[in-house]
Amino acid sequence: MDRIGERVNIEYRQAIAVVSLDRPDKYNGLDLAMMQALDKAAGILRKRREVRAVVLRGAGPAFCAGLDFASVLRRPGKLVTAFLPWWRKTNLFQRLCLAWRDLDVPVIAVTHGYCFGGGLQLALGCDFRISAPDCKFSIMEIQWGLIPDMGASVTLRELLPADQALELTLTGRQFDAQEALAKQLITRIDDDPLQAALALAETISTHSPDAVAAAKRLFKTTRVAPERRALRRERWLQLKLLLGSNQREAMKARMEKRVARFKTR
Repeated sequence: MDRIGERVNIEYRQAIAVVSLDRPDKYNGLDLAMMQALDKAAGILRKRREVRAVVLRGAGPAFCAGLDFASVLRRPGKLVTAFLPWWRKTNLFQRLCLAWRDLDVPVIAVTHGYCFGGGLQLALGCDFRISAPDCKFSIMEIQWGLIPDMGASVTLRELLPADQALELTLTGRQFDAQEALAKQLITRIDDDPLQAALALAETISTHSPDAVAAAKRLFKTTRVAPERRALRRERWLQLKLLLGSNQREAMKARMEKRVARFKTR
């Protein structure tokens, strides 16, 4: 297990990494220590090439209740520096949510209790979101006189029409898991979302890690790309797979009706 400060744990279950936000007494509210720990956790997993899938969860009664304003505002200098440097593609706030998109393995968020503000943006930065039936969601930054600034401008546009994204942003209203599912903000609802996430991760981890990584890259890089560029990217990724040993192993194992023995990425 990797313990990152006092806020985040990474537990390794064979090829699956379970990342836990561990501030249950504060509903896993995002203070600077939590944000830095999440950023570091993504960096650690980027180097763990034996990991095939990641499950991101919150300990205690909630996934994440959003930014802990009381804690963050006690150190305004640190808050300002988290926005810097300006010339980088992302700052700390954006990176802690979007870094999961950049991993070459699928990341599954498990939401329960509250998934508010920065917590929702963190979940949206994952590839899948499996929710408990009683989970409540909100893009609540407007209630603090702010806009969502942890990557929502990237993730929401991929999931919602502009008017729906704006309505949720401008009202800051709470909505339940059924509405989140209807809007396609979550992947599914399950009475035991953690076990459902682990089962999905296990299924994915049985396939070629090269093909899984390529599929994630394909859809990430072509979602808003012109057709010509998308098709060029598709055939280039496929060619690289065809030239790799894991594709040959997948085909051989399939024909021999046995479990494949893949090399790490």
